[in-house]
Amino acid sequence: MGRSPTDLAIFIGKRLLQLIPVLLGIIVLTFVFTHLSVANCSIWYPHASASTIANCQAQFSKPILVQFWIYFVNLLHGNWGASVTGVQVYPAIANGLPATLELVFASLFLMIVIGIPLGVIAAQSAGRWGDHLVRIFYLTGWATPTYLGAVIAAIFLAPYFGLPSHGEYTYTPPPFHQWTHMSVVDALLAGNLPWTADALKHLILPAAVLAFINMGIATRMTRSSMLEVIPLDFVKSARMKGLSEFWVMYKHALRNSLITTTTVLGVTAGGLLAGTVVIEEVFGWPGIGAYAYTAIGGGGAAPNFDGAVAVVAVFAVGVVIANLIADILYGLLDPRVEWR
Repeated sequence: MGRSPTDLAIFIGKRLLQLIPVLLGIIVLTFVFTHLSVANCSIWYPHASASTIANCQAQFSKPILVQFWIYFVNLLHGNWGASVTGVQVYPAIANGLPATLELVFASLFLMIVIGIPLGVIAAQSAGRWGDHLVRIFYLTGWATPTYLGAVIAAIFLAPYFGLPSHGEYTYTPPPFHQWTHMSVVDALLAGNLPWTADALKHLILPAAVLAFINMGIATRMTRSSMLEVIPLDFVKSARMKGLSEFWVMYKHALRNSLITTTTVLGVTAGGLLAGTVVIEEVFGWPGIGAYAYTAIGGGGAAPNFDGAVAVVAVFAVGVVIANLIADILYGLLDPRVEWR
């Protein structure tokens, strides 16, 4: 039933090939919408020099198809474009992406270790106070705008818990080489425990806010799946064997409930990338979310249209890869599922 490593390799290859038209379509749409909006460069770049305005006008005065063809040819040669001031896009994306991935992984970890147990608790106490309290908790996260949650955490929670609310280290640059550009990982690789603790303290708040706002997905799906599994015969048999309720819930019931939750979490992991735009800007986190914010003209910055196209493309790749991983995990958790 499609369970061999060869079938898995073919499945991954097919999904990666499907990424090509998706990525091309996203690049075309983003490029067209951003570049058609530029009618007068002096309006978009009011503080730029006369030479910069002239170069911008020369670039955007060409027909949109010509502009896209030039951009696409450069992209195929590894040139991701540059801002009107000449700052290259690729180095900024390459340096910021690891920090964003670190934030996303930390948030996903919190969603798993907190959200899934809360879903189990809600299912065990369905219709009672425990269920109601868990529902209030995750609905509060769902209803909280990302910007509002981040600002509240930075202004009130950071001083209350003694946590930093800006950057990835207290002092920069760190006294070691940043191999991965992930603050915690680099500090661990350097064997520097004080800087590792400092990096973790800086990571807690932005990761917690991003997880809190999205945690309801993991909790709600776990609760729904558990309610379907708990009445089944194999759960009743486990109880009849005298196993503890904790063992029955987390060893037998939860494992079968995780199939749906894993799929949803995979989709959510890709969506978390979009949430980093606001979170990174509020907490001063040096990822591509903050870069995306400035690329679209946030904070009074001059728009960087090539940078905006690149960020959207990177986010799209992240969503597709997250879905691919979710499909693979789905097949590993349920042997009946074929990789196609």
